[in-house]
Amino acid sequence: MRSLERNIGPVREAAGWSPSSWYERPQQQQPVYADAKELERALAQLRELPPLVTSWEILALKRLIADAAEGKRFVLQGGDCAESFDDCSSPPISNRLKVMLQMSLVLVHGLRLPVVRIGRFAGQYAKPRSADTETRDGVTLPCYRGDLVNGVAFDAQSRRADPQRLLRGHAHSAMTMNFVRALIDGGFADLHHPEYWDLAWVEHSPLQSEYRQMVEAIGNSLRFMETLAGESIGSYQRVDFYTSHEALVLHYEQALTRQVPRHWGWFNLSTHFPWIGMRTAQLDGAHVEYFRGIRNPVAVKIGPSVTPDQLLRLVELLDPDNEPGRLTLIHRMGAEKIEKALPPLLAALKASGRKPLWICDPMHGNTETVGGGVKTRRFQNIRAELDHAFDVHAAVGTRLGGVHLELTGENVTECLGGARDLTEADLARAYKSQVDPRLNYEQSLELAMLIVRKRGGLQAPR
Repeated sequence: MRSLERNIGPVREAAGWSPSSWYERPQQQQPVYADAKELERALAQLRELPPLVTSWEILALKRLIADAAEGKRFVLQGGDCAESFDDCSSPPISNRLKVMLQMSLVLVHGLRLPVVRIGRFAGQYAKPRSADTETRDGVTLPCYRGDLVNGVAFDAQSRRADPQRLLRGHAHSAMTMNFVRALIDGGFADLHHPEYWDLAWVEHSPLQSEYRQMVEAIGNSLRFMETLAGESIGSYQRVDFYTSHEALVLHYEQALTRQVPRHWGWFNLSTHFPWIGMRTAQLDGAHVEYFRGIRNPVAVKIGPSVTPDQLLRLVELLDPDNEPGRLTLIHRMGAEKIEKALPPLLAALKASGRKPLWICDPMHGNTETVGGGVKTRRFQNIRAELDHAFDVHAAVGTRLGGVHLELTGENVTECLGGARDLTEADLARAYKSQVDPRLNYEQSLELAMLIVRKRGGLQAPR
């Protein structure tokens, strides 16, 4: 046994584990690289590149997640469904950050709790797919699996799994993180100046009036506290942001899994908070094997087909020591299934004495296809699943400690409904996602306000 750092408690190193032990397990959703030597050359370069995050940031986030599981914080996790190399530029990154800041301001004000901000960015460049190939006009090619793997254009060269993209993924993640850190350290998140966060294209939004009143109330409270203190309160001039992504391409994740001075064990230094998707959460699979040995806080997406026995076995594999802050379970059931599928899972974990952080992903279970084969999500279904999630947790006596959303700060029309009541006709106006539909600013802010109203009206679990 070795002792973890402050506030964590004793845990064991994973027996029989190494960063490469996943090779011996069944693998799902992995790219097929035609040239093994080309892949190894790219991985050799990747192993020599600097890490994207630090071990102390990872351990700090683990403590915050432990707090959230105890009801002392609320987690806001959000960002693009799949980042694009082409969108690694100032406006998309800063707009995404603005949305997250405004949502977290609503949550802090309404919930009276600190908010843990975790972006789906700086690494969300790979996506699982339901099929290996795609056919158009009689031509069959590999599916687009995200910019980390191949290109979106429908031609043989673009759809080839290219190992050089692993290096480009690292570079674009580093540039994204560098810009986010520079913005935050430069006062972009300063509560004294929330006007920095404004998005010009929504200045006439029906939600703006309510949001402005909230900002004014917070500003008045801040000025009052500073008057009492006789000085500016520096802690309100910056916030912490953490990164997350689905750790899908295991060659990439392994190359950035390293040991560090002054801390025992292995850290995935590509992100603070990696997660396993629903398609790769097999108990005997490569992803679960890889995840069980890293010291990061980790998450797993849980769908409606998971049984209580399967979930208990998965939790035992990933968190055998019931370590505070180690494990987050992100349920994504769908509005029509959550009331039936979620309660048995919550009850089983509660009876076992486990206390993971529970987060609701109301996006992925509510995807549908409308005219012309366009994928979309209805805001009313997203809202309904989130509503049901709070109610189910309250009924079982567990706690919903966060939300996981696909969102953007761009002026997109990808999800139906919301503040401007977008219709199917609106989808063609500004549908930009290459994979899944995202909430725009107004819909994201509306959902944050819903969380405040819903959670504020529920009693904390006993």
